Amino acid sequence: MSNSFFRFKQFTIHQERCAMKVGTDGVLLGAWADLRGAAAVLDVGCGSGLIALMVAQRAPAAIVHAVEIDRDAREQASENVARSPWNDRVSVFQRAIQQFQPPRPYDVILCNPPFFSRSTPSPVPGKNIARHCDALAHEELLDAAGKMIAPGGTLQVILPVDGAERLGKQAAGRQWHVNKIARVLPNPGKPPARVLLLLAREEKPLEQETIIIEIARHHYHESYRALTRDFYLHA
Repeated sequence: MSNSFFRFKQFTIHQERCAMKVGTDGVLLGAWADLRGAAAVLDVGCGSGLIALMVAQRAPAAIVHAVEIDRDAREQASENVARSPWNDRVSVFQRAIQQFQPPRPYDVILCNPPFFSRSTPSPVPGKNIARHCDALAHEELLDAAGKMIAPGGTLQVILPVDGAERLGKQAAGRQWHVNKIARVLPNPGKPPARVLLLLAREEKPLEQETIIIEIARHHYHESYRALTRDFYLHA
């Protein structure tokens, strides 16, 4: 059974009411995201509030908004934010992103989006919302972000390799450009399992990098340790 909480260096995530628990994907996106110059950041489908709180820690001048469609997860995220050092800068809203009316444009929009389509549903309804595309197709994410992004802003996501390839093709038809890619390998001998993407309206020379999670079981690669050392207790 997953722990009911996950303790980081500067905050704790309680997650007993969240379908999806703290995992490597969320930590990767929260640590990797380019937040330079960001005054306003939006976390789409925030779950327990993990990424929103990582952003608040990394960007001390930024206002952070988070949206979550599931009531239990939204309530838990709000409680996690209230217990954090940044409760004056982070706000959580219970909304579908398709209906969200933002108070301002965002410099950065982050999403650890639904991965699966046409696959066997989970018996846990909340997990279906969190991991299946039925509630948020990737095209809808691109369109919603396009309406909320500030000039020069970015949309940053983490996806499996095939999902990242599809999103890249969908983005090209919606005036988004992939400007940065990080391929995430479980270990040096494995192919990529996840891809981090940074998209923007303005096309720039493509930046590429590789992140490796482990060199052996529970022995983390330096690239992952360097990325996450401000968060994990034992990094």
